[in-house]
Amino acid sequence: MYSISDFIPRRYQEEILNTAVSNNTLVVLPTGTGKTKIAILTAVARLNNHKVSNILAVSPTKPLSAQIQREFIESTNIPKDKIVLLTGALNPKKRQELWESAVVIIATPQTIQKDLENERISLKATSLLIIDECHRSRENFANTKVANFYIKESKFPRILALTASPGGNKKKIDEIAKNLYIDSFEIRTEEDIEEFIQKKEIKNLEVILPEEMKSLHSKLKKVYSAKLNELKKIGFTKPSQFISKKDLLLLQQKLRNNVNKNPAAYYGMSLTALLIKLDYAIELLETQGLEPLQEFLEKLSKEETKAAKTLLKMPEIQSSMELTKELIKNKIKHPKVYMLKGIIRKDIEKNPLAKIIVFANYRNTIDSLLAELNSLENVNAVKLIGQKSGLSQKEQISVIKDFEQGKFNVLICSQIGEEGMDIKGATTAVMYDQGSSSEIRKIQRAGRVGRLEAGNIISLLTKDTRETGYYWASKRKENLMKNTLKTLQEKQTKLSS
Repeated sequence: MYSISDFIPRRYQEEILNTAVSNNTLVVLPTGTGKTKIAILTAVARLNNHKVSNILAVSPTKPLSAQIQREFIESTNIPKDKIVLLTGALNPKKRQELWESAVVIIATPQTIQKDLENERISLKATSLLIIDECHRSRENFANTKVANFYIKESKFPRILALTASPGGNKKKIDEIAKNLYIDSFEIRTEEDIEEFIQKKEIKNLEVILPEEMKSLHSKLKKVYSAKLNELKKIGFTKPSQFISKKDLLLLQQKLRNNVNKNPAAYYGMSLTALLIKLDYAIELLETQGLEPLQEFLEKLSKEETKAAKTLLKMPEIQSSMELTKELIKNKIKHPKVYMLKGIIRKDIEKNPLAKIIVFANYRNTIDSLLAELNSLENVNAVKLIGQKSGLSQKEQISVIKDFEQGKFNVLICSQIGEEGMDIKGATTAVMYDQGSSSEIRKIQRAGRVGRLEAGNIISLLTKDTRETGYYWASKRKENLMKNTLKTLQEKQTKLSS
């Protein structure tokens, strides 16, 4: 018999377990409230009910998968060598061998999808499929493909899907439920399990671009507005204050589809490509600063696209590039840099044991912030980035461990640090940039602090830019999600009573 050691389930965890062992269940719980422990409890129950079976858990990143493996090893009496982590770094034959001998398999869904499609593994004897961070289960995502294989192959299928943020509306939640064959919902809001939720103080701090940067901003916006007016002449009439990158991408696709019917479509496609690049340049200036903008403009000079060449020939862009170089030479920085340094200095002075996570979207911003923060007294900062950006899985795990143990007191994260990572002891999270209006990203980032004790969440926003719009849009979507979940919860309660 398999069992859990040194763990007493909370009441809501037992309630969810009772549903999950006999139903395909979508579990929505706030971050830091023990979703993985529910998965382990369910896994042990399924293994004991189906003696010759295995468990498969899929998770979006390798560090998160390694974390789940560690928790299975620490929490159960399942032999350590029977709890395996499969990664694309292992050759296919080795993965096949490990699969055949394992009791619990943890992997990214892409790895499992590949092995299933190549018939290297079978899900026939798998008694539970755990899908972590299941909000990624859109129609053509790997999670969905693996779930389809599983339902068709398993002799005794059971799916447990876990997330803190399923999406902002009922349509998104219904899509996840359909794709993962869900028949039961277990939803607990922060109000439901308030006694187990650490308090979080939330602050928004606005900064204003200095006059030198405002001047550069005006130059780029002037070119953008002029090109947008040209686009409107061929039929794009949406008011300029509501135009987004998404609008431009959708228009580009629409024009591409009409290229044989409408002679103006070629010109329209060229304009939208140019506007997308300008939009990105403006966003970099607004939210990141001068160095990222300079790097982007320099990259354009190496591109062979018509949009890049047209942009670089424009006098306004040429003067913008010169002004960018001059401002960098004069050490003009985005005001967020000074605000961030002040926050961290004050935090560490107040609490020498403080551990601070900084979230930033761009690799060069992360590198720049690393240098800036390490120049401060008593600050030891380190970066956590993905494998494509330069850190191996082993290095990522080592960085997190060093941060948890106090070797570093500031962790600067790319997107890899957002989802599901249990980074112990973080007291403050600073959102250096918003990046998008995604409510899922907002919830995931905020969930990295206040897991063991009360925490602070600080968002840095550049005033009068799209960033403030992103923030309030994500806030509205988060509130909509909470209301949707509450309605689903009430409906589920009525059905079960």
